[in-house]
Amino acid sequence: MSKANDRMVYKRGNEWVNKANGDDHISSSHLTQQEAINSARNMLKNSGGGELTIKAKNQLIREKNTIPNGHDPRNIKG
Repeated sequence: MSKANDRMVYKRGNEWVNKANGDDHISSSHLTQQEAINSARNMLKNSGGGELTIKAKNQLIREKNTIPNGHDPRNIKG
């Protein structure tokens, strides 16, 4: 089950889209898949982390990554 913070990158027409799961509108669109992935990673890091799903041109899931919170206040060694 996807969480509200999870994101998906997929091709729509001639653009690559970065969209939050469960949201009706896209967060950003890009000329390349890598730009969309970078945008989604940054959004996830800044919003507490989550799951990033990347789809290939054929809309099949190519990759899934867990993105950690980019603002971890703890400083624990080990």
